[in-house]
Amino acid sequence: MNKMVLPIIAGVSAFTFTSAFAEIQYITADSMIDPENGSSTQDVALVIEDGKIVSVGAASSLNVPDGATHIDLSGKTLLPGLIDMHTHLMGDPTKAWGYASLGIAAERGVIWAVVNAEKTLDAGFTTVRNVGSDGYEMLSLRDAIAAGEVPGPRMFVSGPPVGIIGGHCSDNNLLPPAFNLTGEGVATGPWEMRAKVRQNIKYGVDLIKTCSTGGVFSKGTLLGAPQGTVEELSAIVDEAHMRGIKVASHAHGTTGIKNAIRAGVDTIEHVSYLDDEAIRMAKKNGTFFSMDIYNTEYTLSEGEKNGVLAESLDKERQVGGIQRESFTKAVKAGVKVVLGTDAGVYPHGDNAKQFARMVRFGMTPIQAIQAATTTAADALGRKGELGCVAVGCRADIIAVSGDPLDDVAVLEQVDFVMKDGAVYKNN
Repeated sequence: MNKMVLPIIAGVSAFTFTSAFAEIQYITADSMIDPENGSSTQDVALVIEDGKIVSVGAASSLNVPDGATHIDLSGKTLLPGLIDMHTHLMGDPTKAWGYASLGIAAERGVIWAVVNAEKTLDAGFTTVRNVGSDGYEMLSLRDAIAAGEVPGPRMFVSGPPVGIIGGHCSDNNLLPPAFNLTGEGVATGPWEMRAKVRQNIKYGVDLIKTCSTGGVFSKGTLLGAPQGTVEELSAIVDEAHMRGIKVASHAHGTTGIKNAIRAGVDTIEHVSYLDDEAIRMAKKNGTFFSMDIYNTEYTLSEGEKNGVLAESLDKERQVGGIQRESFTKAVKAGVKVVLGTDAGVYPHGDNAKQFARMVRFGMTPIQAIQAATTTAADALGRKGELGCVAVGCRADIIAVSGDPLDDVAVLEQVDFVMKDGAVYKNN
């Protein structure tokens, strides 16, 4: 692996990637997959300038600009940089589960996140959504990556999730009443929910996270039990949308999924217990589903050893197979499904392992690739900028050996990573 543009200043190693924008780059490869039209083109060439794609064509006919740096990726297939719509960069699946999490300082979680961000970028994911943390720490990592101070994917970050007392993502239910521990995002009633959204926006979040059902990894919550009323969820969405901010809602149970759709959320996370009415509602409203159908394997094989609570393991056993059945139903019905892996529940850097499961449970390889590129970009409101390889798109480009349209699992081994025109990995 070559980490490029890493100058040493006064004996201190500092990451800076802006120098790539000062040059013109000419990239050639054997083939390229364009997820916008689902095509694969042979003998391709791209011209990159100032971090954007300015020309696309055949290597045999697209002239090399004067002074351009030639990046020869012979034998490789090019794709847009991948997008993971559901990550937790502060998470380490080998530690800090259950009661052990109470002994981990937020500052240590940030250190883990810096390491995990680089692993994620190395895996070919040039953009991620970080959906929920206890505080606002990930905003600083987002900004440090954007400034070129540390390597990592482009981040869209939510702050403390907004939700009910005792809720899955808003509260901490581990300690007894004497400690009077309450999560940062806890609110009751529509006006308190609005206030928490306003606080998130005040500190600069990119999206709002809420939970409309219980979850696997929270103590004392039920997967099928709804959390928050439609009025409360609608207040969250209305307040966020007034400021141009999207809303993601964690929802396993059927009622909570429908409540979130009725409230107007933009993406629903997990989506485990899905019925036909919920599918019809999602299609009508244009709601995106983010369904993490890989991580159940890691949780059930490694969770007990890693310290996951027995209650959480039981819930994972209940929901894993059902969620995969729901994924198949959603894909078959034509719901807009994005790739969201819940990275942090399993090791960061293994994000691409979900592609093979998406194909196994109903998608074609190109649909799985689109879920992590064009469809995800659409859900972010960045269609035509991210997840694409056309003129005007950000120069987020990866390369792999082999053809992902024949075997999508080749995306698990990425050989080349460029983000915004800067090369971060070139094996």
